[in-house]
Amino acid sequence: MNVQEKKNGFTIIEVVLVLAIAGLIFLMVFIALPALQRSQRDSARKSEVATVISAITNYQSNNSRGQVPTGANIAQYVTGNTDANSAQLESGTTIIVRDTQYSANRTITAKLTSGDNTGADELGPDQIKVYFGSKCTDESNKLTKGTAKQVAVVVALEAGPAGGSVYCQSS
Repeated sequence: MNVQEKKNGFTIIEVVLVLAIAGLIFLMVFIALPALQRSQRDSARKSEVATVISAITNYQSNNSRGQVPTGANIAQYVTGNTDANSAQLESGTTIIVRDTQYSANRTITAKLTSGDNTGADELGPDQIKVYFGSKCTDESNKLTKGTAKQVAVVVALEAGPAGGSVYCQSS
């Protein structure tokens, strides 16, 4: 009698197929993860802008008739830190007051390469700039004249074109 033994196990094709599918899943995760992280950082930046506007409003209502706060004053209201020289939030974002009153229409650009100095109308990766007497337009990167009590707060987002985009919120 000729008895044939059946061997249990996987063929090489089945193993390669499973590894290829696993590789595709890992590839999709590693491609999607940085985009998700950028989105989370942008959401945090937008939240910080709203917090800064709230701090400016609180500062102006608590001080002499709409006095313009410095970046350090705003950071104090946001963080509760009494260091009068620090204009940084706990996230490391620096608050810069660019204009204490309206001076001209502005076009703000994002400059997300770290280590570069930014000009008056350029935003670095960890900067929030404040323009008093200005307001945001329909185009998020353009500021125009607002009332004396209005303030435009801008931050650079990672989403968008290669250089990033600008998020602007007015009070």
